[in-house]
Amino acid sequence: MTKASSKGGNLRDKLDGNELDLSLSDLNEAALPKATVLDLSCNKLTTLPSDFCGLTHLVKLDLSKNKLQQLPADFGRLVNLQHLDLLNNRLVTLPVSFAQLKSLKWLDLKDNPLDPVLAKVAGDCLDEKQCKQCASKVLQHMKAVQADQERERQRRLEVEREAEKKREAKQRAKEAQEREVRKREKAEEKERRRKEYDALKAAKREQEKKPKKETNQAAKSKSGSRPRKPPPRKHTRSWAVLKLLLLLLLCVAGGLVACRMTELQQQPLCTSVNTIYDNAVRGLRSHNILQWVLQTDSQQ
Repeated sequence: MTKASSKGGNLRDKLDGNELDLSLSDLNEAALPKATVLDLSCNKLTTLPSDFCGLTHLVKLDLSKNKLQQLPADFGRLVNLQHLDLLNNRLVTLPVSFAQLKSLKWLDLKDNPLDPVLAKVAGDCLDEKQCKQCASKVLQHMKAVQADQERERQRRLEVEREAEKKREAKQRAKEAQEREVRKREKAEEKERRRKEYDALKAAKREQEKKPKKETNQAAKSKSGSRPRKPPPRKHTRSWAVLKLLLLLLLCVAGGLVACRMTELQQQPLCTSVNTIYDNAVRGLRSHNILQWVLQTDSQQ
């Protein structure tokens, strides 16, 4: 088994003040590319370099009595790690990748300002048994934290997907509304152009009709200059009355002839008519009226 310690050799020479600026090149200088045991305790380390987690062959790691405030985010790459001593540092939380240290059997987190929940899970680590329990419980706790974070990540992704779907649906609705507006505007423009075309066509037809009307009016005016025949006179009311009187006279004359020339003269009605006729004739003769009428007719 390969072992390395920072308590002597080149790593101690890297101390600047009371702090160690550690990098993977320092570990290479110490011939530790495949080290399985590494002791970096009491070096006043404040951070670990990002390439530190490339030491995937580590089985036992001692980082106690330093000033580490956090471990690298990919600390879980040390999948072969079984023994980890983090006594007396400044750690508050552990990286989520810590849950990947499935080989971890021993863990000491005493004398760190741990988060209250993590401190309760870790326990006191006062002996070998408690440190083993600490490793088991902390791994379970970090797996639960990792699962919670994964669920939260999935929830955020789902929320983001739903929000994206809503944005897409809203965008589609907006585009559909814009298409509908453009379609309506296009229809209105088409209707406006059709009305304009109909109006122009009607105006053109009206202009074509005007010369014909003027020609017809001119022809009528020429024909109107000729003398018109007087309309036939209508029969007046007097003519109708005259015809009625003539008919009445004919009836009276017919009745008089019937009463004087036929066998009806013996009837009482005809007797009265004949008496009236005889009296009228005698009266006319006594006043010389009939003679005057006859004379006037003969003169004419």
